[in-house]
Amino acid sequence: MFMEGKVSDTWCVDNAERLKALPPYLFAEIDRAKRQLEQAGVDVIDLGVGDPDLPTPAPVVKKLQETAEDPANHRYSFTEGLATLRRAIADWYQRRFNVTLDPDTEVLPLLGSKEGIAHLPLALVNPGEYVLVPDPCYPPYRSGTMLAGAQAASMPLTAENQFLPDFGGISQRVARQAALMFLNYPNNPTAAVATEACFQEAIQLAKDYQIIVAHDAAYSELAYDGCRPISFLQLPEAKEVGVEFHSVSKTYNMTGWRVGWVCGNARVIAALAQLKTHLDSGIFQPLQWAAIEALQGDQSGLQEALAIYQRRRDLLVEALNAAGWQVDKPKASIYVWAPVPGGESSMAFATRVLEQAHVVITPGRGFGEAGEGFVRMSLTVPTARLEAAAARLVKAL
Repeated sequence: MFMEGKVSDTWCVDNAERLKALPPYLFAEIDRAKRQLEQAGVDVIDLGVGDPDLPTPAPVVKKLQETAEDPANHRYSFTEGLATLRRAIADWYQRRFNVTLDPDTEVLPLLGSKEGIAHLPLALVNPGEYVLVPDPCYPPYRSGTMLAGAQAASMPLTAENQFLPDFGGISQRVARQAALMFLNYPNNPTAAVATEACFQEAIQLAKDYQIIVAHDAAYSELAYDGCRPISFLQLPEAKEVGVEFHSVSKTYNMTGWRVGWVCGNARVIAALAQLKTHLDSGIFQPLQWAAIEALQGDQSGLQEALAIYQRRRDLLVEALNAAGWQVDKPKASIYVWAPVPGGESSMAFATRVLEQAHVVITPGRGFGEAGEGFVRMSLTVPTARLEAAAARLVKAL
């Protein structure tokens, strides 16, 4: 508001209180430290962010090029997106999980799944209500909750419980005031894979306390040694209580393309769609056509990528174990979740590794209090660089 009277010589912009409450975004802080070393001429190997280094499949790139040349695709696409994309998503779910979705009411394209995840509490949760958030977790579950004025109630994921939530440990007081619960399997950062029993417990809790379940399945297609992660929506009654987020980002090496979706409960989909009409005007249509090509086209590129990731996983874990660092091989995701050796804090260890070995790893504490005592390493660097990083880590140990 402009006030009459003397105006200060210095005009100051003060951030909103909700923005001040947010912690610094983990990966931004790590990237800042990395850039400082690189500016000093240091060769840094970044195992911090899970951003696939493998190329997007050539037919997908070609489809983008072709459709970008068509002026009909240069207009607004609006929130609901192309009907062809929604049908492609529904068909993919039918083939992969034997889950039937109505593309008109149970599928909503997103500007990447992160966008929808962060906005979901704003659409569903009132200020002061609780959101059940896994700990450790992908940061937008917590930050989206805070921006909605809600309270995050942590569900600790521990090694003793295979990094699955202990639903029996949630107090009745919190459960009664909870409106939403986030789940994420295969898990980031722990790489754990969910069981049917875990999802069934979540559904029962949701029914008992009228809680909406939001499952993030971004890594469902990145699994090894014959593991086939399941969809939350495969469980009976799952669609009655929740939705599932997914995207083309990790499956098809399309992180920068920003195409994702949410599917499942029609009322939840409608609520998020209503919110999004006030926030964006849909996904650029050539990107939607490219995503359709990824979902419907040749899938051999995924198998090739999995073989590369598995070789990298084995290389890194076996090198660390040979050096005396006890690290389990993940069954899924593109991350290795490892206990901090020697009793250091995760931040102190990650800082020492960056300064001494010039390798970026992510401290588990950055994903939540229960992440303390662990670090996360990504497999998304070229194999030769990962081998060099493993050698540096062994030396630092």
